[in-house]
Amino acid sequence: MMAVHEFGHVVGAFFTGGTVERVVLYPLTISRTDVSPNPHPAVVVWLGPILGCVIPTIAWLFVPRRFIFASKVALFFVGFCWLANGAYIAFGSIDRVGDCGVMLKTGSPVWALILFGLLSVLIGFVAWHRLGSVKQFLADPSLVDPAITYFFLVALTVLLALELIFSPR
Repeated sequence: MMAVHEFGHVVGAFFTGGTVERVVLYPLTISRTDVSPNPHPAVVVWLGPILGCVIPTIAWLFVPRRFIFASKVALFFVGFCWLANGAYIAFGSIDRVGDCGVMLKTGSPVWALILFGLLSVLIGFVAWHRLGSVKQFLADPSLVDPAITYFFLVALTVLLALELIFSPR
């Protein structure tokens, strides 16, 4: 999720003439994209959460529905991205830190951050609701395939290892 969010900032920098100095995805710190010069910081900062939600959604739309498991995993990721970006912007508007601090300094009103955050969280929950009932999931453990669980455990471990090795702090 953080990689897609930061990619949004990179796209914003590219299209506004900014120069990306560094993208930090180190898992033991908060991710960030350092842009200097940054001629349009408002565009760059807003494209992080916007594209951080839109890109996974578009990717999910292209997953063939006949691949049921892949479609559900992609939809779970879509919901997670909308929820995480929305909560980050909504709650960040209170603390005025990170992207939210830049958004507010560049003229975005607090209500816009809160509205974006609440709508994004709602969309994330709607996406997750399409996956089925939590009650059904908890009542029938056989819905979880152990092989798939181990696959995602290995994928997460590899991703974390790559971030630890290659990402600047």
